[in-house]
Amino acid sequence: MYTALRLQRKLKHRLRSGAVEIVVVTPDAYMTYQPFLPEAAAGSLSPRHVVVPLRRVLPHCTLVVGEVRRIDHAKRTATVTTLATGEDGTGAVEIAYDELVLAPGSVSRTLPVPGLADHGIGFKTIEEAIGLRNHVIEQMDIASATRDPEIRDAALTFVFVGGGYAGVEALAELEDMARYTARYYHNIKPEDLKWILVEATGRILPEVGESMGRYAVRELRGRNIDVRLDTRLDSCEDRVAVLSDGSRFPTRTLVWTAGVKPAPLLAETGLPLDERGRLLCTARLTVEGTPHAWSAGDAAAVPDLTSDTPGARTAPNAQHAVRQAKVLADNLVATLDGRPTEEYRHRYAGSVASLGLHKGVAHVYGRRVKGYPAWLMHRTYHLSRVPTFNRKARVLAEWTLAGLFKREIVSLGSLEHPRAEFEIAAGRRPRPDDDDCQ
Repeated sequence: MYTALRLQRKLKHRLRSGAVEIVVVTPDAYMTYQPFLPEAAAGSLSPRHVVVPLRRVLPHCTLVVGEVRRIDHAKRTATVTTLATGEDGTGAVEIAYDELVLAPGSVSRTLPVPGLADHGIGFKTIEEAIGLRNHVIEQMDIASATRDPEIRDAALTFVFVGGGYAGVEALAELEDMARYTARYYHNIKPEDLKWILVEATGRILPEVGESMGRYAVRELRGRNIDVRLDTRLDSCEDRVAVLSDGSRFPTRTLVWTAGVKPAPLLAETGLPLDERGRLLCTARLTVEGTPHAWSAGDAAAVPDLTSDTPGARTAPNAQHAVRQAKVLADNLVATLDGRPTEEYRHRYAGSVASLGLHKGVAHVYGRRVKGYPAWLMHRTYHLSRVPTFNRKARVLAEWTLAGLFKREIVSLGSLEHPRAEFEIAAGRRPRPDDDDCQ
């Protein structure tokens, strides 16, 4: 989106005259600002303010909602399936191109843990974030209604696997929300909720530095969150999380945030990949040895020219991605005009992370900040980075209103199956029995 946005601006006159065309192929007609997913899950931000509608911000681009299934770069064609494509592939569209910008990002990296595919919950999309919020509140409803202590204990046990940004921020925000929500239940106290963070290494939030990572652990443990370092999830069959230290936790909520991997599409392109499956790119953001092919973001392994380590590549994070997009667009326009291109160079500025409302950690330009100042820095930074003035204004207004009014504690679980009630009324679906409700 950032690349197309800048190309649209740089090629404005040529787009109007029809001399060039920018085609954006995407599975969704919006871009998700992922750093806001934890706040959306906690109800601090409305879901519609976390996404950017592409048709609004890219009015001069041709938007194709679909998925690229195959790329034949020798012929300069991409085969795209759309919502109109049949299950057997009939109706797939073949799009010809002159220049290819391949930036599909990343997907959740899962492991062959028994039971994970059946019971795990991801946290990478806005749908998953809102679904998780609804799920947590529903579990509190179940715990409040049941008289079975085993069902109650499992409903109030929340296990998060992965101590990076996604896992820590999601857990911290949802714990804040659930602790607040508990005041509206006559038989649930905040201390009844059991939150467990499982991390395979010896530290969490490595991006903010070792000392800030230790502070984050102390902060979370001070809120009665069970942080398990050097621990792995061995199994989650039958809704029981079994950890490598021998612990067993019956739970109805297992959130998997243990890293990401490049999009599977890259393996189908025939373009050169590194050992992690990312596209091998030059510092000018072209794919190595492949004319007319470009990449940036999580999918691209770009040399880090600011690093003292030979062969170092930029980290797959948003800080690099949005800056690479700018250089990529400028280089593509320069290539069209026959001008020289420039190399991507950015020294890592640092990181900020939220640990819930009014709590955070930051390591920016060598300075360590914690508590309320870090949380304020986190919000200020991401407000400055979220695309479009309209989106910034909406987010700021919602934060302001959230400070004046109480949190919303409503679960809209029916959003996941909106026709269920109608199908029951029409006799097409049996009404859930007591076991299903449990």
